[in-house]
Amino acid sequence: QVQLAESGGGFVQAGGSLRLSCAASGSIFSINAMGWYRQAPGKQRELVAAMSSGENPSYADSVKGRFTITRDNAKNTVYLQMNTLTPEDTAVYYCKWETRRPGTIKSVYWGQGTQVTVSS
Repeated sequence: QVQLAESGGGFVQAGGSLRLSCAASGSIFSINAMGWYRQAPGKQRELVAAMSSGENPSYADSVKGRFTITRDNAKNTVYLQMNTLTPEDTAVYYCKWETRRPGTIKSVYWGQGTQVTVSS
């Protein structure tokens, strides 16, 4: 089992910045993929940013150039730096963590979600 602890959400004015953190603990194996998703009221959950071992990060078009996903391997923590926020970025943000040993099926875990509210 892997436990994910998210933090960093909050209320910010348009143009501001926030950094989300997702700290993983428990049975983390050698192959991992992490992602940040968000879900706004009345909308489906969407992928915002993702990264995996040995690959370049990927981003939704709507956040490219504004958001950056990074990972601290020593802390098993993934971050989402969000700059130039707009009201359209308002959503609950979820961390997703996939982990597996080589040659095995991945296990997928979700964080509890953290609210990001951007005022105009």
